[in-house]
Amino acid sequence: MARQAGYQAAEATCRKIMEDVKNGVFSPVYLLMGEEPFYADLACDAIIGSALSDMERDFNQTIFYGLDTDAGTVASEARMYPMMAERRLVVVREAQNMRSLEDLAVYCEEPMESTVLVILMHGDKADKRKALYKNIAKQGVVLESPAVKDYEIDGWIVSYYRSKGLTIAPDAAALLGESAGTDLGKIALETEKMLKNLPEGTTAVTAADVEKNVGISRQFSVFELTRELSMHNAQKALRIAAYIGSSPKFAMPMVTTVLFNHFYRILKYEAVLMKNPRPDNDIKSAVLGVNPYFFREYDTAVLNYPVAKCLRVMSLLEEYDYKGKGGDAGEATPQQMLMELVAKILN
Repeated sequence: MARQAGYQAAEATCRKIMEDVKNGVFSPVYLLMGEEPFYADLACDAIIGSALSDMERDFNQTIFYGLDTDAGTVASEARMYPMMAERRLVVVREAQNMRSLEDLAVYCEEPMESTVLVILMHGDKADKRKALYKNIAKQGVVLESPAVKDYEIDGWIVSYYRSKGLTIAPDAAALLGESAGTDLGKIALETEKMLKNLPEGTTAVTAADVEKNVGISRQFSVFELTRELSMHNAQKALRIAAYIGSSPKFAMPMVTTVLFNHFYRILKYEAVLMKNPRPDNDIKSAVLGVNPYFFREYDTAVLNYPVAKCLRVMSLLEEYDYKGKGGDAGEATPQQMLMELVAKILN
């Protein structure tokens, strides 16, 4: 299977693997890799769950861990014939820790048809210039799952909920994304916990549901801070900043990253408006990467932060990101730094 890129492609590849193995269709070797482990883990679990029956596992399933094995041992196990079963299953978890991983290229050049070999790499990927990757791409299936960008996470959440037969309000997706960050596994886990607490038959998730069950205050969230800054509501923005900054878990770089992405979207939108004062919703979606629910906010933000001011804000954010990481912060507390930053943005 040809290599694909992007989380949408990783999702599609994962779905294809899950459908195939459910129908009894297996490749002799799988390479599951990338910075984001969510899809790799899903695919691996699906293969393990479908390759063998419970009775067949004792004699035909072997799971290795990269730190505790080597290519020769894995290859020898993979070359064994199944016992009273159609196939053998050999899984190498945390394969990025196996020093001789590239040596598996010899086995993967002509893998056993009666063995399913799964190579699972977390937070890493095989070198595409070398034989291991090339042989697996030719003989089997490669799933590469890159990290989801900050600005993509709301869209991913909406898509994930849709795949489960659910809808989630745009502000609810933003709130959940703020709580979990770009950790897809954490989002899935928080979703499962939340659904258990919602009434049976619930198909639509609201921001109130997320706020109640995930433990994040919508009123005092970074998501709400960006909104109040967009609207130039100084009193509310400063109150939210004071609350966020007082949290024991508060980290300045987390907030400056979110705010930088927000103002970068505003700047991109302004560039579009210079060429096309009345862009349609498709253009807005492509440029902003947000749900149409938020278009009105950005229409207001470009009025409050024209290009020159937006650039000054982004410069401020870089300065305070540096300070938040320990550079020239002086005696100011993290809360004081955030309050100072927000005040400067507003002025």
